[in-house]
Amino acid sequence: MAILTPLFAFLYHLPLVYKWLLRPYYVASLFMSVAFLAVRKTPGICDQLATQREDGNSCDFDWREVEILMFLSAIVMMKNRRAITVEQHLGNIILFSKVANVILFFRLDIRMGLLYLTLCIVFLMTCKPPLYMGPEYIKYFSDKTIDDELDKDSRVTWIVEFFANWSPECQSFAAVYADLSLKYTCAGLKFGKVDIGRYGEVSKKYKVSASPLSKQLPSLVLFQGGKEVMRRPQVDKKGRAVSWSFTEENIIREFNLNELYQKSKKLNKTKAEPASQSQFPPLLEEEEPEQQGAPEPETKKDK
Repeated sequence: MAILTPLFAFLYHLPLVYKWLLRPYYVASLFMSVAFLAVRKTPGICDQLATQREDGNSCDFDWREVEILMFLSAIVMMKNRRAITVEQHLGNIILFSKVANVILFFRLDIRMGLLYLTLCIVFLMTCKPPLYMGPEYIKYFSDKTIDDELDKDSRVTWIVEFFANWSPECQSFAAVYADLSLKYTCAGLKFGKVDIGRYGEVSKKYKVSASPLSKQLPSLVLFQGGKEVMRRPQVDKKGRAVSWSFTEENIIREFNLNELYQKSKKLNKTKAEPASQSQFPPLLEEEEPEQQGAPEPETKKDK
């Protein structure tokens, strides 16, 4: 199942994968991922390489290279068991393929290893995965607007993602979060994002660490009346995030989005109602019906 699940997911999303692979980032990553394979199998180049094979065939893998490649496959399958998007699957394959290439090139020739490692560093510094550019109903906050927006209307419930553009996990989660915003945004339930990699003060105020070691990115926080009600992932006493999978199903269940949406969409912006004080999930008060027997406004009779 560990092999079949990623395979079926890849085949199902094959049309989208084809479009992604045509982007410069993925094209360059693909070439770098198969660099050692190309060098080892290209006639005229592989003839000049060293080999530990008993038959002396330098254009085929030796036993140690086969072991490294098999170990790479096992690591990728383990990592992809927790991947929730096709981007994460591709990202894991690309990342660990590059790591394997570094090891294989250094084992083959230290000069080739240094050259490949240098190319990887330059690529990492100059090329970033393409950002999600699809439809969404998300408001982007800055350090000056987030507090005002959360406190602007106490009747509105906000789900805010704290993210950083450099984080692969945040980049992979972008499409999932955008899809949730399209399904659940209404008058009383809104979605927001703030880049704590850019706004450090927001990171400190809302206690979301931007450090890769904390594993707190992305973080989803639910606000009601400008106050935090819950967040995922939770953080332990040592400041480390408790492992949590950012799948659409998990988010809908943990944040109780279906019930929250049904109650929040009844909110009428033209009526100033006080926020509900009940526990999560909130019960937004419906508009009170007009009192019976109230006098109707007088109208002028036609002359």
